Amino acid sequence: MKFRIFILLNLLFQTVFSQKGKIINNQSTAFEISDKNGKIEFIVFDTDLTQKKPVFLWCQGSLPYPLYVSSKEEGIWLIGGGITNFDVSSIVKNYHLVIISMPRTPLIADEKEINESYWYFGNSKDKNIPTVEFQKSDYLENYVNRGLAVLKFLKKQKWVDNSKLVVAGSSQGSKVATKIAVANKDVSKLGLFSANPFGRIDQNIRDYRKDAEQKLITWEKANEGIEKEYQMFRNAHDPKKLEEKTELLAWKSFSVPILDDWLNFNKPIYLAYGTHDIASDLNDIVPLYFIREHKDNLTLKRHLNLEHNFFEVENGRANHDKPHWEEVMNDFVTWTLK
Repeated sequence: MKFRIFILLNLLFQTVFSQKGKIINNQSTAFEISDKNGKIEFIVFDTDLTQKKPVFLWCQGSLPYPLYVSSKEEGIWLIGGGITNFDVSSIVKNYHLVIISMPRTPLIADEKEINESYWYFGNSKDKNIPTVEFQKSDYLENYVNRGLAVLKFLKKQKWVDNSKLVVAGSSQGSKVATKIAVANKDVSKLGLFSANPFGRIDQNIRDYRKDAEQKLITWEKANEGIEKEYQMFRNAHDPKKLEEKTELLAWKSFSVPILDDWLNFNKPIYLAYGTHDIASDLNDIVPLYFIREHKDNLTLKRHLNLEHNFFEVENGRANHDKPHWEEVMNDFVTWTLK
């Protein structure tokens, strides 16, 4: 009897915690819910959830970046799925900004468990290889299901205005955002940044071709590299190989083309990319598909001389002293309010 009471009290505590959240670093409110694959942690970038506002769900890119890092010297500091690059105030003025923690990745990671690139390697023997647990969870359907579960939870909260729902993502996150928008009828506007409409692996093949065209490598070398990409993709679709090399799961999952999803989404779409981004250069032909289908719900924003993360490119390299993410995102936020 006592054990049953303990379980009930424990479940009640978990429910209360998930409903009210936990303040982190006097910046955000963290929540924890669960689905069949385990817990899902996410933050709302605000500490006072009394004002009713629509949700702006930001889908971060690839690799197991924690949302926060705990450091003995610096305390807790924010990564936040890349939102540190934004003018966050322009978003939270109008929206509840929501970011979901990466799967099998702590929301707050100890600095000892992140590598020089700031992503979580945890129990991995190699600091530059994610944990096996993360690799097994790193597939598109999992991210989408987790996102849908979070939106379902948020829809029930008194502080959420359900008349509007913005979902946006960058790079890998653009694929997650796309699939969420297709699956959730409440999504009213979709934002895509540094997206690849035809998947992922194709950019590697195009990269070999460009290097050969620019005589950075020989055509023989390009041919060899392209054939290796084909073989890697074959392995990713071979159940036995996939079981042996869990890192192939993401290549299989995220290399699915998403252009048809964009064409089937009948609400406003905002597509932004840099002209120096090999991942996104096929976005230049996306408007042709929309024109052919007589669709006018696409807003395309081409950012000249910027790369994948919207830094200026000088002499063929990104100049990290010249970032443009803030203005890129501000343009999008302004567009969502029209």
